[in-house]
Amino acid sequence: MCTGSNSGLGSDSKSDPDSSGWSRARGAVLKSLVLVGGALLLRRLTKSTTRWDHARIVAESLNGEKFSKEQAVRDPDNYFNFRWLSCPAADMVDGSKVLYFEQAFWRTPHKPFRQRFFMVKPCAKELKCDVEVSTYAIRDAEEYKNFCDRPRDQRPQPEEVIGDIAEHLTTIHLKRCERGKRCLYEGSTPADGFPNSWNGATYCTSELAVLKNNEIHAWDRGFDDDGNQVWGVKGGPYEFKPAPSSSFNDVLNPLSFASQPLGKRIEGSFVLQD
Repeated sequence: MCTGSNSGLGSDSKSDPDSSGWSRARGAVLKSLVLVGGALLLRRLTKSTTRWDHARIVAESLNGEKFSKEQAVRDPDNYFNFRWLSCPAADMVDGSKVLYFEQAFWRTPHKPFRQRFFMVKPCAKELKCDVEVSTYAIRDAEEYKNFCDRPRDQRPQPEEVIGDIAEHLTTIHLKRCERGKRCLYEGSTPADGFPNSWNGATYCTSELAVLKNNEIHAWDRGFDDDGNQVWGVKGGPYEFKPAPSSSFNDVLNPLSFASQPLGKRIEGSFVLQD
């Protein structure tokens, strides 16, 4: 029967089944390639962000030069135009990022009144958070003034930085913000805060939010035994936004004309302790 079926085909007709089969095979191969390529692309697009990716994003957002100028213009009686400056200082063995951080008045950026090390790493798996940001005192803070503004070969080197990490001060646990919020990450210290003795305080709390475009909102406050706030602003966090480096050279800045005595404003605005 097979021979009888084939015997009735001419020479041209004999090639048709082969050609049709090849077309079908080629179509199947192309379809498979498209499906595989699509699956790989979808996998890449939907790949979940790792714990270390979150830590990297936060560390990069904390870096750089930022100012609270806009907020200080809106409410000069309660907020200063502070300069926030932070940059990478070292990597720990476990992958944690150590950043040097300092704050100064915008007019005197070379005279920081606050210096810290930030240590940024993923939260432990058992904690319900994404990124842990801890602050540490610096063993010899004077040696680190203007660290980020100096050439790399004139800064303390990473091994020195690690050796100069001193007293642990605070730890903030950050979570990814819910969809629709302005922030990327937000979090705070525990409700009972961390020990602090400046200006009559017994403990302090900190809140931190990381927004798009490397904007940072930070709110530090001190409280006494009765829960009364004894230092820090009361109206909300400081809002630090990246700005051109020339902004603090603007001699016509309206913040030059404060309506309150400087000492009084400092007491209610920010903690100036080391």
